[in-house]
Amino acid sequence: MSKTILITGASSGFGRDTAETLAIAGHRVYASMRDVGGRNLLAADALRAKGIQIVELDVTDDASVDAAVASVFGKAGRIDVLVNNAGIGAAGVSEAFTTDQVRALFDVNVLGIQRTLRAVLPAFRRQGQGLIVNIGSILGRVTFPFFGLYGATKFALEALTDSYRYELSQFGIDVVLVQPSNYPTNIFASAQLPRDEARAETYGATGAIPRKMVETLTALFESAHAPNPHHVAEAVAQIVGRPHGARAARIVVGQSFGTDTLNVQAGMVQARLLEGLGLQHLDPSPQP
Repeated sequence: MSKTILITGASSGFGRDTAETLAIAGHRVYASMRDVGGRNLLAADALRAKGIQIVELDVTDDASVDAAVASVFGKAGRIDVLVNNAGIGAAGVSEAFTTDQVRALFDVNVLGIQRTLRAVLPAFRRQGQGLIVNIGSILGRVTFPFFGLYGATKFALEALTDSYRYELSQFGIDVVLVQPSNYPTNIFASAQLPRDEARAETYGATGAIPRKMVETLTALFESAHAPNPHHVAEAVAQIVGRPHGARAARIVVGQSFGTDTLNVQAGMVQARLLEGLGLQHLDPSPQP
């Protein structure tokens, strides 16, 4: 059945591919992004040419989020699915990132999701149904050195997703976290680098490791063995296509690095925790 879907961060990468994939599947897609009339004009026009609606939305701005969501409701009358995809990356010596940089990272990757959820959820609860798909990362479960600040935002998203999943379970709303592995998208090309270069230089040979890691990933992404980022779009489409109550809480896409194992273990711990609190009825997919 066709659904009305709003996707954030749809100008490129996972977001754009997901918008196109869902549109091909017959859904009514609203692809949102910043600067529709400027930097992202070409991307917006390309999506429009495929029958996808474009919405101006900046996840760091409350008014922009509220206006964008209201615009979609005004045009479509409802939203069935929200895909929280917008995000920025960061790679480098953690100490060398300024406080302002870390604040900006969390503003997009964590607070941006809280903004969109607050804008959409009142209608979802009135409808008695809805689907939230949050695009996280395996780095929300496992930690790569020099990617820890980015990972911290994704660790935060793990808790945020679980809490919303429990709190919304009585309203017919599913909340699913997609955990992609390393894929060739713009998130590496546009990732934040530490502004305090002098601080990074004091790390000597250790400080040179992040650049080597990025170079290794870049070489992999340019090789014949590069992982296919379309797998993420396919995973989201499969989630959307499943009926309410039949969706897993988390889906790893790509090389797991142990994330799938941690998901199982965490799920069992969470189930016991909720049972201990007498709140097991809030778990939409209780573990045995």
